Amino acid sequence: RRRMSTRSVSRNPVGLLFSPVLWASAWYLLAYLVIGWVLFAVAVTLVVGGGLLSLTLAGLPVLLAAAAVIRGFANFERARLRAITDPVQGAYREVTGSGFLARIRARWTDPALWRDVAYLFALMAPLLVLDFAVIVIWLVLLAGITLPAWYQYPHQTFAIGVSGNSQSAHGVQLGYFPYGPHGHPSWGIYVDTLQKALLVAAACLILFLLFNYVLVAAARLHAAIARSLLLAGDDPLREAKEVLNRPGPLARRG
Repeated sequence: RRRMSTRSVSRNPVGLLFSPVLWASAWYLLAYLVIGWVLFAVAVTLVVGGGLLSLTLAGLPVLLAAAAVIRGFANFERARLRAITDPVQGAYREVTGSGFLARIRARWTDPALWRDVAYLFALMAPLLVLDFAVIVIWLVLLAGITLPAWYQYPHQTFAIGVSGNSQSAHGVQLGYFPYGPHGHPSWGIYVDTLQKALLVAAACLILFLLFNYVLVAAARLHAAIARSLLLAGDDPLREAKEVLNRPGPLARRG
């Protein structure tokens, strides 16, 4: 139940391109780049505000609300994990005492809540860096495949010598060309013809097909980290509860 889902990844790069595994992984990483900041900002605002106001009674409801928001955000991330792995459920301590302070104490002494905090706060920066780097490279390669359709539209202006004269040229520079596509010094390839655009597009297509495996691996790494923190802890009475919940002999006869 607690193993990562072993959804097969096609060994054929073309087959992976049309596989739902690839696009689910891309959506999982891309969505985190958008909602990760929102989750972090809202949760930090409530936690910091509640911590500062905790010196007074006015901060107690904010702390309770912050715990509820963190749990809600964690459940949202658990739901997103279904695109990559098996469904994940959280398990939080029940409030045993009575009163407002007992509820706050139960929430903020729950190890499950602090695992949510570790995922939503401590790991947000490295996960965002990982997802951003992978998505940017993936999108750049994808854009490079379409280069023959738009390479002729960009226009750039280059300086010529020390006289201050300039010239303009169309195309896309993949490298360093301070004095234009034919100036020196320079390095890289300046795409200003259809032949060069097709050559770059072919190279990007090959790299894109291979980089898809990196994208899937990054999504699974992100999901594994999230799963390890957001998964419910071991319940020492889990097996006994499962036995009690199973239908007995009398229930089967009926």
